[in-house]
Amino acid sequence: MPKPEKVAQVKEIAAALSSTDTYYFFDFRGLTFAEAEDLRARLAQAGAGLRVVKNTLAKIAAAEAGVEGLECFLQGPTAIVYCHGDPVRVAKVIQDFMREKRKGAVRGAKLQRTLLDPAGVEKLAALPGREQLIGQVVGLIAHPLTGLVTVLSGPIRNLAVVLSQIQEQKAQAA
Repeated sequence: MPKPEKVAQVKEIAAALSSTDTYYFFDFRGLTFAEAEDLRARLAQAGAGLRVVKNTLAKIAAAEAGVEGLECFLQGPTAIVYCHGDPVRVAKVIQDFMREKRKGAVRGAKLQRTLLDPAGVEKLAALPGREQLIGQVVGLIAHPLTGLVTVLSGPIRNLAVVLSQIQEQKAQAA
């Protein structure tokens, strides 16, 4: 008979896994408590949460939540980062933290239905953020429209120049 504490933990992990479709798996070996709290705070600002899990409980919770393919990430000391915001921003926070502290390692991620290895997470972190991508798309859409407006306003501008020159010629002739 499982202990009530473990049953409760499994339910909490399953609820967290069900609440989002993007997770990062982090090996937290070597982190001090203060560093782990620092990472939690950074992740919270990016719309994510971190939870240290026992692998056996996480596997049971994943099965209960209907999430498949996580077993390969659940080996050794594991923390799961639940992403509720921009996955690229969360990947950048994790990569920046690891680069700064020189501790911890990403084991991989599940991004919607796609499993990513550590190299895939690095590539994800190298992408521009959501806001920057939206800005680039808006720029791509606006650029042709700006050119169209310039082309369409050309004849009107030319008409104004011609009328101005005619007025000057009549003024000189008079």
